[in-house]
Amino acid sequence: MSTLLEIKQHVNNFFNKYEVYIRPVLKLILALTALLTINSKLGYMQKIDNISIVLVAALMCSFMPLNFIVFISALFIVLHMYALALEAAIVVLVLFIVLFLLYFRFSPKDTIVVVLTPIACMMGIPYVLPVVMGLVGGPYSAVSIGCGIVVTYALKSVNTAASSLGSMETEDMATRFRLVIDSVIDNKGMMAFIIAFAITVVIVYLIRRLPIDYSWPIAIAAGALADAIILLICSMSMDADISVAGIVLGTVLAVIAGFITQFLRFNVDYNRAEKLQFEDDEYYYYVKAVPKVTYPASRKRVKKINTATAHRPQRPRHIEYDEDDEE
Repeated sequence: MSTLLEIKQHVNNFFNKYEVYIRPVLKLILALTALLTINSKLGYMQKIDNISIVLVAALMCSFMPLNFIVFISALFIVLHMYALALEAAIVVLVLFIVLFLLYFRFSPKDTIVVVLTPIACMMGIPYVLPVVMGLVGGPYSAVSIGCGIVVTYALKSVNTAASSLGSMETEDMATRFRLVIDSVIDNKGMMAFIIAFAITVVIVYLIRRLPIDYSWPIAIAAGALADAIILLICSMSMDADISVAGIVLGTVLAVIAGFITQFLRFNVDYNRAEKLQFEDDEYYYYVKAVPKVTYPASRKRVKKINTATAHRPQRPRHIEYDEDDEE
């Protein structure tokens, strides 16, 4: 444990020292991952499915606020949908406008969640997000996760309907609109994940704020278990296509991610907790103080030695004295 604490301390010191350089690099990596994932899953417009275009867009995102990554990602998706079908682009654009209004109204600071949710869903590990955001975020983080899930399943639905859209006549616009809208709305798996993840975020948030010992581990276990149970119930009751093996594996990953988050954000020692009581002119205060687990920085004392002086033989000092003193 001491080794992990030492590594954590060194990482924190390194980040605080070079934060002005690290943040743009992290935003560049996040933007590159998001745009490359979009191009790999869609790829209908060849002009933007180009590494040069992606690099230029990612470099722009690295020097802009995080919300700019969401805007550029949405723009790439709409352009790919336009190359597939005009109706798909219109439906996705209207959907993005509605989601942006919800996002900027409730959770404008959870930009990274909106970007990471589709990426995590496409990688098959979305279960870690509600547990982690319940620990470090708030109840409104469920809105950001829900927006990411809607975008993910909307793209999956449009991809599934792509062959049907291509075979339809261009004049049959109403039918194409209906096909796109039905494929996006009539998705039981999307609704199951939105409900389960929203409830999980709230459960984890409420439990980890309780004034009890080990509230964070209890919140992690309760949230992961609630997420798995709700998904299983929704899978059976709503006839949603959700893998049971994926739920089990995702629950394990969510617990691991939760304890890693606790170590990084809320690593305390309950064995050394103290209860304090004091007062002022108007109130009595009862406070429980729980110390953080930190790694004490080692202090090294360096003693400088002048080698030339140290090895130089000392000369005998000449002492003057009077003759009277000799007698």
